[in-house]
Amino acid sequence: MINEKLQDALNDQMNFELYSGYIYLSMSANFEAQNMPGFASWMFIQWQEEFAHAMKFFHYIGERGGKVELRTIRAPDGQWPSALDAFETALHHERIVTGRFNDLVALARAENDQATYNFLQWFIDEQVEEEATADGIVQQLKMMGDFGPGLLMIDRELAARTFTPPAP
Repeated sequence: MINEKLQDALNDQMNFELYSGYIYLSMSANFEAQNMPGFASWMFIQWQEEFAHAMKFFHYIGERGGKVELRTIRAPDGQWPSALDAFETALHHERIVTGRFNDLVALARAENDQATYNFLQWFIDEQVEEEATADGIVQQLKMMGDFGPGLLMIDRELAARTFTPPAP
């Protein structure tokens, strides 16, 4: 059985993953409105990933005999006038998520909950990938600057991304 302190922290993270997905879904809609289908698709897939992450927490909490608590998800902040703005926001957000996971790992250690510690390791590895991917796109967009054909090229490249659900 999971203790109440960890249950609350995991519920908080599950709901934060849903909020993260909400940010990416909003970015997808923003790119759709700008007629940038590749960027929109990439962000939509990011929403799917964040939702899948939340579901991993949902199932884990239940498997450990805990109670899942769905909370209010606030609306994402703002619009993103450019692809660079959106991806810089995404990178900043992923860095916040990484910090939250580091805090969860520290809590699992402090509570001597090895099962939760092990569960969280997948997310730690995932965050390395999330930050590297977002940073790579930010760097490409910075190099490209205002070069329209370059933006079109990146849009087409991002459209090739597919969603692969994580293992349960």
